[in-house]
Amino acid sequence: MDNLTLYNKLSALPDHLKSEVGDFIDFLALKSKQQAQKPTPVFGSAKGLIIMHPDFDEPLDDFKEYTT
Repeated sequence: MDNLTLYNKLSALPDHLKSEVGDFIDFLALKSKQQAQKPTPVFGSAKGLIIMHPDFDEPLDDFKEYTT
């Protein structure tokens, strides 16, 4: 949609609705700015945050009565 069409539609609205359109435009601009600021995750950026202990695969003592 081009700017002239948007302007014509906006001009046809009553004043109280024009202010709502202005608020919505401000919201969309803020939303667009926030999305642009989100960094994209880089492969391997979480390296070292999760640690698997050597005994991870060992049976738990709590379940001994069910496994024997």
